[in-house]
Amino acid sequence: MDYEEILMAKAAWYYYHDELTQVQISELLGLSRMKVIKLLERAKQVGIIQFRFRHDSEKRLEAEQRLAAQFALKDCFVVPSPPSPEDVNNNVAKAASMYISSRITGETFINIGYGDTTSRVLNHLAINAEHTISCVSLTGGVSYYLPDARSGVFRSRLYLIPTPLIVSSEEVAAAMKSEKLVQDVRDLVPLSSLSVIGIGAMNDKATVLMSGLLTGNDFLLLKRNGAVGDILSHFINENGEAVSTDLEARTISTSLDTLKSLHNVIGVAAGTAKAEAIRAVLRGGYLDVLITDEATAEAILKSEQIPQ
Repeated sequence: MDYEEILMAKAAWYYYHDELTQVQISELLGLSRMKVIKLLERAKQVGIIQFRFRHDSEKRLEAEQRLAAQFALKDCFVVPSPPSPEDVNNNVAKAASMYISSRITGETFINIGYGDTTSRVLNHLAINAEHTISCVSLTGGVSYYLPDARSGVFRSRLYLIPTPLIVSSEEVAAAMKSEKLVQDVRDLVPLSSLSVIGIGAMNDKATVLMSGLLTGNDFLLLKRNGAVGDILSHFINENGEAVSTDLEARTISTSLDTLKSLHNVIGVAAGTAKAEAIRAVLRGGYLDVLITDEATAEAILKSEQIPQ
């Protein structure tokens, strides 16, 4: 066994048996994180690591393939659903950060959408990334883009739209959008290599509702107008079309048309309560990649009545 094979075996043991992170392994072996990723990949190719899929793993793979085929996705990543529903957002956020980290090299610009799950993705990315990540906000509303003070080292540069998410009138929104500082950040959006967005449901746990940006009456009006969820705080109907209300004109956010024009848009959302909203976003064709949990994937597929 040559030195490279020894490193492959060590990296594989630390990663799969001792459950160390790639960053921890890189520090332990004195290697870059990218080198550790390549060692783990090579270990699979030469047979040092061998996998046997359990039945539940096969179900997740099948769900990924069916979702990708049904909604013309480039990729889909379905993670196991946690025993506690409260953990589902953090689970998919961790999965998303690993998925994204394995696909970027060097300093990278990433667009980030508004919401609890995307905020978690940003924190995991910024802590674990080998290189500095430059994050561009897709909406106003600064607080959800700021790092968790408990996160430790935060390897990220933030380019934030310096406005509230929702303002008092269409005129105020138009004035803020025309400001140079806002335009400078918006000009970075098409230059980013990928975009990470969350998906909101029409329930009492919605981020815009819990944060006080909207009231229960606002939500009731949106539901009466056919809203089933939101993406970048644009409320959409079951077919992924924008719901027309005065709220749309008061929201400072990247437009749905612009979102559709971007490449490598990754939707990160989970929980069966969001199944209807996720399905609407998929029907609207806004995503290239979906990262969700198994129970949610099953709920989406069941409602679509895709033949087995």
